[in-house]
Amino acid sequence: MNTEHEAASDVATLYWVGGTDGYLKMIDQTLLPTEYKEIECRDVETVWEAIKKLRVRGAPAIGIAAAYGVVVGLQTEAGTSRAEFDQRLKIVAEYLAGSRPTAVNLFWALDRLQKLAADSADLDSGEMHALLLEEARRIEVEDLEMCHKIGEVGAALLSPGDGVLTHCNAGGLATSGGGTALAVFFEAARQGKGIHVYADETRPLLQGARLTTWELMQRNVPVTLISDSMAGWVMKEGKIQAVVTGADRIAANGDSANKIGTYSVALLASLHDIPFYIAAPSSTFDLSLESGAEIPIEERQPEEITNGFGKQTAPEGVDVYNPAFDVTPAKFIRGIITERGLIQPVTTEQVLRVLNSEPVQS
Repeated sequence: MNTEHEAASDVATLYWVGGTDGYLKMIDQTLLPTEYKEIECRDVETVWEAIKKLRVRGAPAIGIAAAYGVVVGLQTEAGTSRAEFDQRLKIVAEYLAGSRPTAVNLFWALDRLQKLAADSADLDSGEMHALLLEEARRIEVEDLEMCHKIGEVGAALLSPGDGVLTHCNAGGLATSGGGTALAVFFEAARQGKGIHVYADETRPLLQGARLTTWELMQRNVPVTLISDSMAGWVMKEGKIQAVVTGADRIAANGDSANKIGTYSVALLASLHDIPFYIAAPSSTFDLSLESGAEIPIEERQPEEITNGFGKQTAPEGVDVYNPAFDVTPAKFIRGIITERGLIQPVTTEQVLRVLNSEPVQS
């Protein structure tokens, strides 16, 4: 068994091993920070369970996992007819789509692979399987490049010595690279800006406490952990000059869904006149949704609140409401940091303009 101290700071969150008969390997994030362990996903059911149970989480990483999950799920179709292969592809994609409803990258990746198959009807099942693996790898590489570009765009918004608040985890553990929100911090630190990150613990599953602080400490970026309820007071004390979080789905008008508690942080930032930024790739935008009112919100099991991490903290039978996400209206977002540039002001027109532009050149 490896401990947190043995984990390399540049270890991949998830990666593919072998050829079309290979498997997906990933960090089991439910065990961090006290235990570092990688798990092997050799069938689509294991990939589905890993996404559902948050062994892998973060919108970009979920999309990558789903893409590789398709490849795993089609290994049983070696040598079958193309019609049988396509039918299995449809079944696998629908199955994986049912793992989590809010993170749009999941559906984006599945749609991308299905479209590739539809556009390559002349290939036999073996050739198509190999092409899908190639596309899944391309999604992973694109995500890596995206993280770097988001870091560059976002770091320019921070001044030397800034205190920056973040909520949940939008780092390397949520992507294949340096993350989205955390990529901004990593790049600012690399530039010598001397920033200090304040991380909300992020109840009820403590992704900020377990994952964000772990990642920042691995990279030697100064970080202070606070409880979610401290955010307003820390702002009042003048410790925070900017807030940067990730997002799991962004509507056409810029309304952004992120981990529950983000909306509260955005309101507090607005009250204290502190800029609130979202950092997310273009693949996180769902332009089919006019506003955040249309974003589906996942509701998770009550035990995450009443029996968090195996310890009962509430009376038996108490009624529980446990949405995993909330939606921050665009009017509270100072800018959305993407690999294509900064969306500012956050309006439908600006969203379309930036998303239709070329990615930022490093």
